Amino acid sequence: MDSQQAIVFGGASGLGEATARDLAAAGHKVTVADLNEEKGGELAGELGGNFVKADVTDPDQVKAALAAAGSGEGGLRICVNCAGVGAAGRIASEKHGAAPLEGYQWAININLMGTINVLRLACEEMISNDPDDHGQRGVCINTASIAAYDGQIGQTAYAASKGGVVGLTLPAARDMARYGVRVVTIAPGLFDTPLLALLPEPARKALGETIPFPNRLGIPSEFAALARHITENPMMNGEVIRLDGALRMAPQ
Repeated sequence: MDSQQAIVFGGASGLGEATARDLAAAGHKVTVADLNEEKGGELAGELGGNFVKADVTDPDQVKAALAAAGSGEGGLRICVNCAGVGAAGRIASEKHGAAPLEGYQWAININLMGTINVLRLACEEMISNDPDDHGQRGVCINTASIAAYDGQIGQTAYAASKGGVVGLTLPAARDMARYGVRVVTIAPGLFDTPLLALLPEPARKALGETIPFPNRLGIPSEFAALARHITENPMMNGEVIRLDGALRMAPQ
């Protein structure tokens, strides 16, 4: 594939960092968009790309980041959104009563509305691109979670936010089909990211052992490899891909 202009939201760490590295290694010009200016700037410099500070829930910041990423030759062709947050807490309990609504609003605003914000503005940016040999003008890759399908106890807010990302994938791809812009979502399982790195090693090992095969936590580079393949395969469109080692999460 020829070098293209790409942007990775949430690109300073974890799955986003691995994806930015993989796309840069494939020859693409990568813009790292993140709230962490220090880590994002260091990574962008290492990759020979650019850094833009951007909050995925802020339309002006996202629009500016996309415009900067698309300013090079050919326009913006690849947008990957890995920005997101975790959320935990039962929807109600005898001891604590109903869960605070603010927690749901927070998770859904970042994970779902942030995804919609990035997706809608990236699609707008890509529409004006010249089509390639496949009639394609760009590809947008979202990040959901297997919690969208089998969320555990205490994951109602998180599962709801990621379920929304799953649900919008096909209709968004249908919306953009006339323009040759593809929309695909990856739903990862348990991956060795900075969030899990906060857990003690025995707990991390126990989580990995729940995965049928490979019997370990996922490696961010495996997520990145799938994201890169999606960019290279024009038939992949409107699909949500579980990347989980055949894991189906138990209630807890």
